[in-house]
Amino acid sequence: MGYGNIMAIETTGASMQTAQQDRLPNSGVSASHQMAKTDVDRMKNYKSKINKVGAKYGIAPALIAAIISRESRAGNCLDGGWGDHGNAWGLMQVDVNPKGGGHTARGGWDSEEHLCQATEILVHFIGRIRNNFSSWSVEEQLKGGIAAYNMGDGKVHSIQNVDENTTGKDYSNDVVARAQWYKNQGGF
Repeated sequence: MGYGNIMAIETTGASMQTAQQDRLPNSGVSASHQMAKTDVDRMKNYKSKINKVGAKYGIAPALIAAIISRESRAGNCLDGGWGDHGNAWGLMQVDVNPKGGGHTARGGWDSEEHLCQATEILVHFIGRIRNNFSSWSVEEQLKGGIAAYNMGDGKVHSIQNVDENTTGKDYSNDVVARAQWYKNQGGF
C-alpha cells in the first residue's frame, strides 16, 4: 500500500484508560488485540465496504477496521449513528462539531459513502504529516497521520510522543495494534 506497511509499525497498544472500557486487567498490545477480537463479528458486517474503500484509497482494510473498532466498536456504541455526545457521525466517527473538524456528515452512518468520507480525512492527515515531517519514515508518517485523524495535525510534534495529545494518550498505538490483529487474525 502507498501509505506504508501497517505491520511494520512499532506500537505499544492501548493505555490502561482505553483497556478499562472493556474492563481488561492489562494494557498494551494484548489489550488492543482483545478489543479488536471483541468487535470482529460485528466488523464482518462491513467487510465488503471496508475492502472496497481500502482499495479505492490505497489504505489497508485492516486499518479502516481498526479505526472503526476504536471509534465506534463497530457501531456498537452509537446512538442512531451518532457518538461523542452528538459531535461525531458514523462508524469512523467523522467530527461534525464546528469547533472541531467541522465536517458535514455524508451518507448513512454505516454506508460506503461515510467510509469514503472518513478515509479521505485520514488520507488528508497522512499527507499533512508527510509534509510536516518529511524526514520520518513512511510508517512513521502513517502513524502520525493516524494520530492526526484523532486530534488534528497541529498537535503532532514528534514520533516519540505521537499520542501525547490524543484521546487516551494512545490513539495511534491502539489503532495500529488493532489493525495488526485485523490483518493477522481478523481476515482484513
